[in-house]
This record gives sequence, structure tokens and C-alpha cells, in this order.
Amino acid sequence: MSPILVRPVREQLEHDRVIRLLQAKYKRKFEVAINPGHEQTVPVLVGPSQAPWYPDLVLQSTDRGRKLLGTVEVETAESVNNLEAMSQWAAFSKLRAPFHLYVPASNVDTAKRLCVDLQIPVTEIWAFNALGDQMRFTLVQRSSRSSEPKPRAAPRTAPSTRARPAPRPARAAAAGARRKAAAKKSTPRSGGARKKASGSSRTQKRK
Repeated sequence: MSPILVRPVREQLEHDRVIRLLQAKYKRKFEVAINPGHEQTVPVLVGPSQAPWYPDLVLQSTDRGRKLLGTVEVETAESVNNLEAMSQWAAFSKLRAPFHLYVPASNVDTAKRLCVDLQIPVTEIWAFNALGDQMRFTLVQRSSRSSEPKPRAAPRTAPSTRARPAPRPARAAAAGARRKAAAKKSTPRSGGARKKASGSSRTQKRK
């Protein structure tokens, strides 16, 4: 629960119900710790001072390291306001891990406006509303912001002006063509020799 907010009992019950439903949802991929109501079980450390904060859900890796992979904050109609955004939303958005925000469907536009006005980057904004005994969750906004630093692009090199050597098959073909041309020049023409031979035989017969 936010330190600057006291919810009505009915809203608090709905808030904690959503937290437990989300715990079951995220448990398929993460190790999930929750801080419902006044409980402060698993903190996250925020800012240079490493002050402890207690988001509604803390998403961690399933290995022994328990690396922080995300935080989830659930709001109700009373808590979608400027003070809540400036305190908790802004704090959780500073973490390297993704920050997911869940708000009632009727408060989606207000939550979006607060994030834009206060320049709070939220990875995902979800709307929830109760349909009888069922709770429906709808993704309404997803940011392309990545929690990991992007690799630097390799520097571009200027194209070389040197002529590239011909591939080996092309050079071999060119050498073969040169050898054939040289062979043609060095060998006498058979047709001319035949003509000379026939001419000499005729002269011998006449004699």
C-alpha cells in the first residue's frame, strides 16, 4: 500500500484480489513475491540511496540469484492520481527492470495522461474490470523501451578503391583462353597445306 494513501475497505479488498490473481498469472514465467495490504515482504532498492520500496508484485528469476525482472503496481480508482504517480510510479520506472501498471478500465485515460505529463516511462499499462465473479485484464499500452542496454553498432568503414582480384575460376578460364589463342597461332593451317600439296601433284602429272 502506498504510504500516502488510505483506500476504502472495498477498494482495498479489490486491490488485494487483483494482486493474487496476477500472482497466479505471472507465476508461469517468474518467481513472484507480493506485498498486499500493509505487508512489506520483498522490497526493491531504488535510486542512488538504495531506498527500499514495496511494489505490489516483484517479479524475479527462478534461479538462485533471484534477479529482478520486473515490478507490478495495482491501482484503484482512488489511487490513480498525481501524488501516487509522482511517488511510486516514478520510483519504479527508474529501475532497469520493466514496470507494469494495472488500473481500473475507467481510469485508463487518466493514467496515460499522468505518465505523459510527468514523463514516467511505463513498460505496460493494463486495464482491469470485474465481470461478475471474473476479473478481466486488457493490455492497453506497451512501450518499446528495453530494460537492457542496446549493443553499440559497429563503425562503418569506407569502401576500398582497390580493384579486387578476379575469383579463381574466372582467372583459370582467362588463362585457358590465352593458351588456346597461342596454340592457334603456333599451328599451321591444315587447309593451306592441303592446297599446296594438291597443286604440286598436278604440276607433276602435267610434266
